[in-house]
Amino acid sequence: MFNLSGSEIVVILLLALVVLGPEKLPDAIRRFGRVYGELRKMSRGFQTEFKQAFDEPVRELRETARLTKEAVTGVVDDGTARASAAGPEASRPPADEPAETPSDTPNATPNETPGQMPREAPDEGRP
Repeated sequence: MFNLSGSEIVVILLLALVVLGPEKLPDAIRRFGRVYGELRKMSRGFQTEFKQAFDEPVRELRETARLTKEAVTGVVDDGTARASAAGPEASRPPADEPAETPSDTPNATPNETPGQMPREAPDEGRP
């Protein structure tokens, strides 16, 4: 927790021995041990409560994501199944609706297809 090496601990204990004296040092070490133990218990309790508080919302989010994925996958699978069952005619427009050609599209030039961005004319002498 404190990242202390062995030599650093020895220096701290020697300093405590000089400051507290040999009579009070064992009692001070016991108190330090108790306080340290209580801090660790509190820390574990906080971590447990924190984890429990966030587990439920995370579980709900995962479940929602799973259900959404299943719903989307089901729609895509259903659409694929219908198109393959109907044969190649399923991809063609119905007979009463003519297929859209570039000439049917407003502002379409012969080099454009529907859905493409119109090309700009080259700049001729613009500053």
